[in-house]
Amino acid sequence: MKHPELYRGKEVIVLGLAKSGVQVAKVLHSFGAIVTANDQKDRDQCPEAGELEALGITVICGGHPENLVHPGISLLVKNPGIPYKVQPVQKALDLGIDVITEVEVAYHICDAPIIGITGSNGKTTTTTWVGNMLEEAGMRPIVAGNIGTPLCEAALGADSGNWMVTELSSFQLKGTREFRPRIGCLLNVAETHLDYHGDMEDYVASKAKIFANQGEGDTAVLNWDDSTCRKLVPYIKAKLLPFSTNEELVEGVYVSPPYIPDVEDSLPRAIVYRDAHGQVTEIIPVEEVGIPGRFNIANAAAACAISIAAGAPLDRLRGPLSSFRGVEHRLEYVMDRSDVAFYNNSKATNSKATAMALASFKRPIVLIAGGLDRGSDYTELVPVLSERVKAVVALGQTAHKIAKAAEMAGLKQIVVVDNGEDAAETLRAAVKEAAAAASPGDIVLLSPACASWDMFASYEVRGRIFKEAVHNL
Repeated sequence: MKHPELYRGKEVIVLGLAKSGVQVAKVLHSFGAIVTANDQKDRDQCPEAGELEALGITVICGGHPENLVHPGISLLVKNPGIPYKVQPVQKALDLGIDVITEVEVAYHICDAPIIGITGSNGKTTTTTWVGNMLEEAGMRPIVAGNIGTPLCEAALGADSGNWMVTELSSFQLKGTREFRPRIGCLLNVAETHLDYHGDMEDYVASKAKIFANQGEGDTAVLNWDDSTCRKLVPYIKAKLLPFSTNEELVEGVYVSPPYIPDVEDSLPRAIVYRDAHGQVTEIIPVEEVGIPGRFNIANAAAACAISIAAGAPLDRLRGPLSSFRGVEHRLEYVMDRSDVAFYNNSKATNSKATAMALASFKRPIVLIAGGLDRGSDYTELVPVLSERVKAVVALGQTAHKIAKAAEMAGLKQIVVVDNGEDAAETLRAAVKEAAAAASPGDIVLLSPACASWDMFASYEVRGRIFKEAVHNL
């Protein structure tokens, strides 16, 4: 176990009793820290409180007391989703107290080499693929982080023979200081989460922390097709291993022949790897990759680059690439009804994710979109709406913005659905409207381009209600 002495005898506040907060409180307590766990929610909404108190951890629910943060505090570990503007976080920063997320603690206690995967879109798919590839190669991966198991919990059970494969959000990375993954990957950057970060500069800086502490012996995997990613190259000290779908690389993983951006063709293609000696090896024909969409080919190339950097043999990559059928809520096929295919892409919480999903299909699409208003105008969707979509059903806070973008795209079939405060009924009504607008051979796609929090507790809840509504048509 690395560095548990870092926390012994230190007063630590854990802010937020979500799954990761509970686990990090337990870990810090086990290492001898004096832990106080605090949550804004009332006690009856914090079922984990009793479990922590039974261990001897102080738990305060129902708000943030004025004296919660004081000069004797050594560390504040906050839930990634808690904004930095809340009073206890601001007070800690004013007092010069380190404010971190669970990722930083996990890094200091984890004996396994860490793979960190971040990006605006594609994180879960890529992380799952890497886990499958390393499993196929017999490399004992543990998949954790933003994808499911809290990183601290996974780190406790890891040893030097494992690989810790972690999905990381910008919220998690912003709260890191010394975190240094053996392999760091930045998949792409799109305008999102500006309500949290304030501007793109802070968002990109948070994502770039995946590479900040890397050095000799580490590998940085990044998207050569993304201009924001490429701008980070001068600041990266690790070995660079890029991936691309649009360009043949001197070294890295790429699609051959490369795609021409925004141009459709039917050329046979393959994902290939060119090593440092110029040797090119085919990994898999593109047509055999198990999930559709050019953006998923980019995710596949990224997963290959990460796995190669970890030491996986090239001949162990093809099987997981072809057998994987995707992750729930990520371009997830639901069913066919009356020769109309229904897909759940609830995880698409920004315009770029929705645009990529729309570009994955060649059949006419009826799009269900809308959700939390974070200030975007959705005009970047106009070209793909014009090319791919026959009808739009809009809902949520952004319904009228989505409808306006559809009007700009020249669409005639636009429906705004609002059943008042009953979010589930609103979504069910949207599914009925979309099904009515679809013809045999069409696709109905839930791809909101927005977060869910105006109507639902999570994108998972939104996606599951969508699937239930489709099955009940």
